[in-house]
Amino acid sequence: MTKTMMKGFASALALTVGMSAAAQAADVEVLHWWTSGGEAAALNVLKEDLASKGIGWVDMPVAGGGGEAAMTALRARVTAGDPPTAVQMLGFDIQDWAAEGALGNLDATAAAEGWDAVVPTALQAFSKYDGHWIAAPVNVHSTNWVWISKAALDAAGGKAPETWEELVALLDAMKANGITPLAHGGQPWQDATVFDGVVLSLGTDFYKAALIDLDPAALGGEQMAEAFNRLIKLRSYVDDNFSGRDWNLASAMVINGEAGMQMMGDWAKGEFLKAGKVPGTDFVCIRFPGTQGAVTFNSDQFAMFGIEGEDKVAAQAAMASAILNPTFQSAFNVVKGSVPARTDVPNDAFDDCGKKGMADLAEANTNGKLFGSMAHGHAAPAAVKNALYDVVTAAFNGEYADGAAAATALAEAVAAAQ
Repeated sequence: MTKTMMKGFASALALTVGMSAAAQAADVEVLHWWTSGGEAAALNVLKEDLASKGIGWVDMPVAGGGGEAAMTALRARVTAGDPPTAVQMLGFDIQDWAAEGALGNLDATAAAEGWDAVVPTALQAFSKYDGHWIAAPVNVHSTNWVWISKAALDAAGGKAPETWEELVALLDAMKANGITPLAHGGQPWQDATVFDGVVLSLGTDFYKAALIDLDPAALGGEQMAEAFNRLIKLRSYVDDNFSGRDWNLASAMVINGEAGMQMMGDWAKGEFLKAGKVPGTDFVCIRFPGTQGAVTFNSDQFAMFGIEGEDKVAAQAAMASAILNPTFQSAFNVVKGSVPARTDVPNDAFDDCGKKGMADLAEANTNGKLFGSMAHGHAAPAAVKNALYDVVTAAFNGEYADGAAAATALAEAVAAAQ
């Protein structure tokens, strides 16, 4: 344990013995990238929960759905010796900051509230470093979803696709009906999100070998060539103005009837709900065809930085406690579109897509088919993820002769990044 972590541990432990952390807590300054309508609505659930405990919120939003801009802003703050109280983070970014000794320690809060027994092991792999809790998971997002306009689906035959061939047929029918079949934003993380689903649809063993184990034969082989060919095929269903479009604007295209579907993580559901749309009536949620029973996930977590002052450490402990509270986990995730980061939260308050998400997660966890999302920093460290981003985006934009050439480039890029 680093000196910073030990200091945070000692302070937090002292607070649990004395008066409540909330009573002595300072405001929390929170760096995050939840700036879309649905995300902001979900974030307000956390702000209001903390306000009810007497904890103020100092907002530091940095727009950008994948979090890259937020991490750049964070680095500048830490370099200047002025880290925020808490920072929204994903996957290996949490581990990288912990390895630098920059994060505080939440062991006392975790022990008092029994986090070890209720947070899935797959999440704890990112919430802990060297056996110590250093982040509080807010949710579990799964990324292999497709969001389909019910009206567009009905106009194209009414059957949700279960295979790649059925997906292509549906996209063709939507194109013939005069709408953009696939709403997409041309940003590397969005391209990679689609690619995650394509790779998973070719087999869970293949996804694990290629994107988690980083097996060179899987990265550069025939199955990967087929994955790229399918990605290139999907590009043909995207409108010409996709470049640089934010993900929530792509969601709005489906919501407004301009596009047939979007391939995006379940945070997209928050946009549909905020627009007053109802699952099953206005939109349909399915797993990417060929991936039912398997789940690629990411988890938004708030990492607590090593900071001075008992009142600030108390604020971190109180915020972490609020985040893992079962009532909050339900209220937040109902709005956000994700599912709880605890296994003991009932699904009563969730809509049909939320109930499906919780059931799918449980099934995948039980069957060994729950995998970290490469696109969202939960399969490999940032250097590898960024190398994949470069190749996937180049392939999506037609820079390779075919899928085989892209697969060869991917294997070489990943090898160079390791």
